[in-house]
Amino acid sequence: MKIVIPGGSGQVGTILARSFQRDGHDVVVLSRRPDVRPWRVVSWDGRTLGDWSKELDGCDAVINLAGRSVNCRYTPANRKTILDSRVLSTRVVGQAISHVRRPPRVWLQASTATIYSHRYNVANDERSGVFGGDERDAPETWKFSIDVARAWELAFDQSAVASRKVALRSAMTMSPDPEGIFDTLLGLVRLGLGGRAGDGRQYVSWIHEEDFVQSVRWLIEHEAVDGAVNVASPNPLPNAEFMRALRQAAGVRVGMPANRLMLEIGAVFMRTETELILKSRRVVPRRLLDQGFVFKYPIWRDAALDLCRRWKQMRQNGSKAA
Repeated sequence: MKIVIPGGSGQVGTILARSFQRDGHDVVVLSRRPDVRPWRVVSWDGRTLGDWSKELDGCDAVINLAGRSVNCRYTPANRKTILDSRVLSTRVVGQAISHVRRPPRVWLQASTATIYSHRYNVANDERSGVFGGDERDAPETWKFSIDVARAWELAFDQSAVASRKVALRSAMTMSPDPEGIFDTLLGLVRLGLGGRAGDGRQYVSWIHEEDFVQSVRWLIEHEAVDGAVNVASPNPLPNAEFMRALRQAAGVRVGMPANRLMLEIGAVFMRTETELILKSRRVVPRRLLDQGFVFKYPIWRDAALDLCRRWKQMRQNGSKAA
């Protein structure tokens, strides 16, 4: 297959490109900052049509992951960049697909599990899940994230193309690669700072990288599936339990907890937002499960043990993830 990945230079794009390329597929990543990779990297600006659009003609799948990282302070300038980088790139990918002679069979578009409400009691699936933004106890910055997610999916829905379209409402993808979310969390654990965040009741939705890759492959192959799909483990768990399992997998006995005020102060110094840690994301992949997708790592304890083992192995070997 030929797979084109706009915005594929980040961690998730690298995970996908590495897997497809290893299996002999033709992988093309579209990037604003082309660099040397084992696969082809083509320049684009994420806003306007250009020569890059020729790569979509006759390809099998487009997986658009473009969007500025949300791991930053939500200043007015950053908010504009976060929103524009998602909406404009989605629109231009749709324009490119509508102009090529042989459109891709499927367009997989990144979205986010953050689109759902902050709640503890009921899991959000694709049928009965509730969009967030109206929660009484949610800070204004959380509403911004919901607004971005909804605008992102609206731009995708409004793109009139012949290709099958799937919106990937993804949870955090856990990989041992350097500078990813798992690497960050494990670093805190190893420093003795991996205790519960806030009251620890907020749910963490996650997915092991192998299940993320296999779910993307599965969605490419299953032509009857379109629309929004939650890409997450079927077993989200409260933050306190999540961190306890990670400490056990890492062989660390104690983790210092951090209350909300400590997290707010730390977020300022780390130039990020507490939403990434304090919002309860209780999301389940109902459509994947109903259609027969089988997770290799449905339980966080098992996923954490595998990720810790590979994280240690990678640092000992000084190599990239296998």
